[in-house]
Amino acid sequence: MTNQITVMERAPSTARGHMISGYELPSAQLARARDRLGRLAMLMSVVWSVATGLMAVVAPLDTRVPHDSLIAYLFFFALTMVATLALLVATRIKSLSDAFVLNLGLVYEVVLCFMISYVMIWRFYVDTGWMPAATWIGVIMVMYPLIIPSPPQRTLLAALAATATVPVSILILNLNGTIPFNWIDYVSMTIDPLICVAIAVFGSRVLHGMHQDVARASELGSYRLQKRLGSGGMGEVWMAEHRLLSRPAAIKVMSPQAIGGSNEDVSVLMKRFKREAQATSMMHSEHTIDLFDFGITEDGLLYYVMELLEGFDMEYLVEEWGPVRPERAVCLMRQVCHSLGEAHESGLIHRDVKPANLYVCRYGRDHDFVKVLDFGLVKHSDESRLDDAKLTAANIAGGTPAYMSPEQILGHKPADGRSDVYALGCVGYWLLTGQLVFDGSTPMETMVHHTRTQPAAPSERTEIEVPQRLEEIILSCLEKDPDDRPQNVDELDDALGGVPLDEEWTEDRAREWWSVHRPMSPRSEQ
Repeated sequence: MTNQITVMERAPSTARGHMISGYELPSAQLARARDRLGRLAMLMSVVWSVATGLMAVVAPLDTRVPHDSLIAYLFFFALTMVATLALLVATRIKSLSDAFVLNLGLVYEVVLCFMISYVMIWRFYVDTGWMPAATWIGVIMVMYPLIIPSPPQRTLLAALAATATVPVSILILNLNGTIPFNWIDYVSMTIDPLICVAIAVFGSRVLHGMHQDVARASELGSYRLQKRLGSGGMGEVWMAEHRLLSRPAAIKVMSPQAIGGSNEDVSVLMKRFKREAQATSMMHSEHTIDLFDFGITEDGLLYYVMELLEGFDMEYLVEEWGPVRPERAVCLMRQVCHSLGEAHESGLIHRDVKPANLYVCRYGRDHDFVKVLDFGLVKHSDESRLDDAKLTAANIAGGTPAYMSPEQILGHKPADGRSDVYALGCVGYWLLTGQLVFDGSTPMETMVHHTRTQPAAPSERTEIEVPQRLEEIILSCLEKDPDDRPQNVDELDDALGGVPLDEEWTEDRAREWWSVHRPMSPRSEQ
């Protein structure tokens, strides 16, 4: 799967933790409620604009409507439209917290109910001489909790305030002489809204409880899932937040059952997952993804928690901006060597080195800083081939065809650090040319090419001028026989460091590139 571990620009409310201002819900759910409220305000803005326009055109043609009444009607319609537009604007102002905006939504509910109560009672009495049996505010009170998942207490307060708009409207109409005083009107017209208050509170209790259940179901250990960043056959990557520290993180979640295989395969995977997560957490290379936590849920989901990075993978880098300059490719590859070197010394072989697992970041004050991902399911160099065969048979850890070494594909030799060297050579080829070394019509055809076909020189497949020495190094990494490649990543790193370049890829150049392109969350919606 493609791991998109990307910082998202977050609303100010999320910075204070996952429980916001008495709503007792995660910030992500409140943000979605805010979005729904904004959509409602947009719809109501259109409705009230059309209604005001129709009133201005049609009402003057009705001789039964006095001129003063027409002006009053237009005033109330226009006032409601202004209140709706104000709410719409509030939902778009990022400096306002989600909780504040949702509270404004509850205030808008009361204002809307008052406008409807006053106009309906007034118009109905003027037309018929009788008080209406009911108004539309009951529908609004019952439907509102579906949009704003407020706690029952807040729903109760808002609904009671909305109900009070009926007797308040009658009182105002009594005082200005529009309708005569009759205490029965106050009682009879308040009964229905009070019934709707009970329904609204009950519905709010149920829905708010469901939202809390969803929030609890979205917790893994001390972290709360907020937004899915990527997904694939092996699982999903989520943006998450520590429940107490408010620290952002990325969580990879995998279900052994979803991967398939027998119970024995699942057991082997779980053991390997735990062992490799522990090993990864002990790695200290600054170019290896930091692992904060790992575990297995009661439902059998495997997960590990990583640092949340701001940037994009090398696959996206080339797809979006084209092949990179040789000096930049050398800089990026050498950072990967730093990470893989420590892994190999610890007896870990990545086996899935590919552009999608190599992340280019803004990291603190550094730019073009590389982080190597997916160290959760690597292979120990001393693992028995029987154990490895089990995992491969279950389609659990086979690698990616476009970047697999011949020995990984054929299985005639144990994979070691030189398999990662081969894959890194494929990555360098991609960076320089924007093309795969071999691109068969099927994965099997691609793997056959890796075992039999000699690759074309990178300079033959790109318009960028590739230094001859760099091309020789890339092609040496792609040798079929592991003995003919650089024998470890340190040797490869030294070779890359000796490539004669017209100019170096410096921090200043990297900073300038990032300041121009300012890439942010390239595939955050996946």
